[in-house]
Amino acid sequence: MKALIIIDAQNEFSARGKRPVPNHSDALEVIKQRAEEARRENRPIAWVRHHNRPDESAAFVPNTWGTEFSPGLGPKPDSDREVELVKHVYGAFTGTDIGAWLKSKSVDEVLIVGFYTHGCVSTTAREAIMAGLDVHIDPNGTGACDMAHESLGELTADEVRRSALLQLANMGVHITPLPNAQTSQMRAGVGRLFNIANESAPTRRPCRCRPQAVSRSH
Repeated sequence: MKALIIIDAQNEFSARGKRPVPNHSDALEVIKQRAEEARRENRPIAWVRHHNRPDESAAFVPNTWGTEFSPGLGPKPDSDREVELVKHVYGAFTGTDIGAWLKSKSVDEVLIVGFYTHGCVSTTAREAIMAGLDVHIDPNGTGACDMAHESLGELTADEVRRSALLQLANMGVHITPLPNAQTSQMRAGVGRLFNIANESAPTRRPCRCRPQAVSRSH
């Protein structure tokens, strides 16, 4: 059985949020398509939300607009095939019941989408591998942010996403975009993700996720 895991499809990653993702709208379109697909096929869906603790950043504060699911997303309340889980760290398997819930649904394979590609999506994918699951990621249903470091240099959001996906693919994760992709991002799609080395460097935006002291939150 293949389950869909949706990571942090929350308002905080929108243009109005505290952690804006450049391709957020396009990624949400893919996430919605993946949720519709799973429902048609009667497959389990785990909806994971992030809440920061009081001593962490001002983003993802419980009971605020930023922590709400993006419009049109979230579990169906009357479905026993969908569950909502709240996490406080990068990995959805840490501190939640997702592992037990997936086992109760006889899941041996997962498709992961959500945000950030390099953060909670990547961590959750690695946890799923260690749990013995076959792991897929739709690259167009994920998004990242620009990053900069005084010693390591800078990467655009697309470069961050590509790097994270390449690392996961090297670990055995299947990179699985939707067939017959129709969104504007997907028409550029994986071709853009995996061929940006031959493109001119895009204009760099101010970094929105500079490294902090050791953190377990967004």
